[in-house]
Amino acid sequence: MSQEVMASHNYNHINKKQLIPKSFFIVNSIIFKDKSGLNTFDKVMEIAKWLRLNIKGGSGLSLSSEKALQKMLAGEGGVCSDMAQVFNNFCVVNDIVVREWGITSMPFNGEFGGHAFNEFYSESLGKWVLIDVSKTIMFCLGNNDTPLSVMELFECNKQGTKVAYKSFLPSNHVDDDLVSYYYLSNKRVPFLICNYCNETYDSYLDKFRTYLPVFVIHFWLYLVKKSYFYLFPVSNFQEQLSYKRY
Repeated sequence: MSQEVMASHNYNHINKKQLIPKSFFIVNSIIFKDKSGLNTFDKVMEIAKWLRLNIKGGSGLSLSSEKALQKMLAGEGGVCSDMAQVFNNFCVVNDIVVREWGITSMPFNGEFGGHAFNEFYSESLGKWVLIDVSKTIMFCLGNNDTPLSVMELFECNKQGTKVAYKSFLPSNHVDDDLVSYYYLSNKRVPFLICNYCNETYDSYLDKFRTYLPVFVIHFWLYLVKKSYFYLFPVSNFQEQLSYKRY
């Protein structure tokens, strides 16, 4: 698949603002109380900082987005994928184009558990920007403050170009070993999460989570062709990015 096809896959395309659960709008009004006139980049920073200051994290939840948000704000859990999911919804509420990525190991290594993070489109910068809300990390080139996109970061890895990173939350210390483990190894490969319909997954998880294991719910959605899928880079990573659907 071409970069143009990849660019057409964003969370907003399938998840419309009016379908986001009401609790996200309520919390959003708290996040942006007495704040106005912010551009996209500044809005993202407000959302990300607020989430990290108010969610301590914990075990994975596998709940609908609304219930996950409630649990996370109550201090009852939430891993990177939970954080990425609620961040997606807050971006939609604020008309910010967003998408979710994962990282895996290539060749596959069962000991690497993977990681989830986000990317948003900044109109002022005219580009996609990687943001890891759960780890409060953003990347840039060493001599340039312009934040990197996901593919820019992984291209730098392949080419051996040095990158810089920092926390968008001054109170949070960046774990250098963790950053290297997740992002800076040339064995890591990103994949784009596509076709995730929040309304569909919320509905199925709320209805069947009590009776069925989560993997059964996900498999059922796959069988009825309502599941998400992944786009992976598969060839000529440095020069021309092509993607394959899984």
